[in-house]
Amino acid sequence: MTISSPALLTREAGFGEIRAGNLGVRIAETAAEIDAALALRFRIFYGEMGAHPDAETRASGRDRDEFDAVADHLLVVDHDLGEGPEAVVGTYRLIRRPAAAAIGRFYSAAEYDISPLLAWPGEILELGRSCVDANHRTRGTLQLLWRGIAAYVFHHRIDVMFGCASLHGTDLDALAPMLTYLHANHLAPEAIRPRALPERHVPMDRLDPAGLDMRAVLNDLPPLVKGYLRLGGFVGDGAVLDHQFNTTDVCVVVKTALVTDKYFKHYERKRTPLGPE
Repeated sequence: MTISSPALLTREAGFGEIRAGNLGVRIAETAAEIDAALALRFRIFYGEMGAHPDAETRASGRDRDEFDAVADHLLVVDHDLGEGPEAVVGTYRLIRRPAAAAIGRFYSAAEYDISPLLAWPGEILELGRSCVDANHRTRGTLQLLWRGIAAYVFHHRIDVMFGCASLHGTDLDALAPMLTYLHANHLAPEAIRPRALPERHVPMDRLDPAGLDMRAVLNDLPPLVKGYLRLGGFVGDGAVLDHQFNTTDVCVVVKTALVTDKYFKHYERKRTPLGPE
């Protein structure tokens, strides 16, 4: 599958670029930049994290699926490395309702019943396929990613963000403390709670929450999951094993009206009225 130019032409210009020293965050503007993001995803997911590629994925050296052609691809670029695709060092895939409609579904629907989110009257945004190059995994890079998401959220007036967030590995005994913590402390309200599909549902309440070593659990949680929680995020009911990607997924939901993070406050102050999209 290739990224078609018509898909690129229908995208909006976005929010421009936010700079922090030599790093910048913005929406991909060319097919070459998107291809660089897909190559980065392949290196991280398959080269580092132990995902299992099929023959086409291995031959292409790209992590791609049908959603990439309609999604917006948030990029972190290192201007010290150049001004083209070679500068891409981080990425996050963003799918709004119109993009999902072009495919017929959101990516998360393969793992979760997201009907409560689909019924939400406002704008919703699915986040996924996030990764950062090993040489750029710093707090500053992660903060820049969140600044980019914040700018995108306010540019498009997103009310709810959601997506499948991954815990590395499929050993449920090893992951039991994190799954138990998330279920006991961050379960989404019923009205917006996704549920793992019955045939894929893995219970998250695996241990007695009172016996958890909270410091160890919080230390083990992936940085992006902790980022969602800091934004007031919730998790859905049930985890899902993704053997292809060697992960255990949880569905995270963030109501942007509840967000108090400084980046969102910053862009709320700067937002100006927008015309119809």
